[in-house]
Order: sequence, then C-alpha cells, then structure tokens
Amino acid sequence: MSGTRRRDFISLLGGAAAWRVAASAQQPAMLVIGLIGAGSPEPNASWIAAVRQGLGETGRIEGRNVTIEYHWAEGRYDRLPAMAADLVQRKMALIFADALPVALAAKAATTTIPIVFVSGPTQSSLASSGARDGGRPEIKISR
Repeated sequence: MSGTRRRDFISLLGGAAAWRVAASAQQPAMLVIGLIGAGSPEPNASWIAAVRQGLGETGRIEGRNVTIEYHWAEGRYDRLPAMAADLVQRKMALIFADALPVALAAKAATTTIPIVFVSGPTQSSLASSGARDGGRPEIKISR
C-alpha cells in the first residue's frame, strides 16, 4: 500500500470505528470486528497492520478492547457469501473488506453493519451515503 493510500485508509478506518462505537447505545466490553480477505494473510500483512494502526488511533487495541476475526478466502471467491453471512449472523460491529468482491458479498449479506473497503476509481458506485438514506454507512478508500 502506498504511503498516501495507507494514510487515507488509516484515517477513514479510524472514522468508521469511531462511528460504530458512538452509534452503539451500550458499548460492549469487547468490540468484535470481522475482516475478510480475498487472498491469504501473508500478502496482506501491510493491510492488516494498517487496520490495527487505524483502530489503535481510536483507542481500540486488538486483544484488549477489540477482537478481530480474520477470514481468508484463499482466492476462492465462491466462499465469500458464506463468510460474510457468518460475520453478519454473529453481529460484528464492523466488517473490513480488502477487495471489491469481498465488499459486494458483505453488502449483500447486511444492511446494518458498516463495511470498510479498499476500492479503485471504477468502484465508487458501491459506496452509499448511509447517514442520508437511513442505511448502513460504507466507507471507501480510493486507490
């Protein structure tokens, strides 16, 4: 991830996490966040580090007051709908998606859980203004 993209991602990530915490009437002792990657953990190490850093900037530290549940499709995109549905069923506070197919699977699975995703310029139509239309807020990070 380039430095500018990473900074943008961390800033927006912090805003998404803060929004969800502020929106909760009763904040749980441990915030549980789902992270779905289209690939595997090793090539996504910098993205995972950016997620953790962004959460840390909002006072959320993995293992202390936030749990991140990692799910990796290992390139098997047919698994994405089931992975997203599982996170929704277990009522995650937020879902992170590393690619457009992941974001689309998450969007199809929920109308209430915020989704943070990385997107390119051609994917801007995926994001909606949840604050204005009563739906779930989505935060997109452009490349």
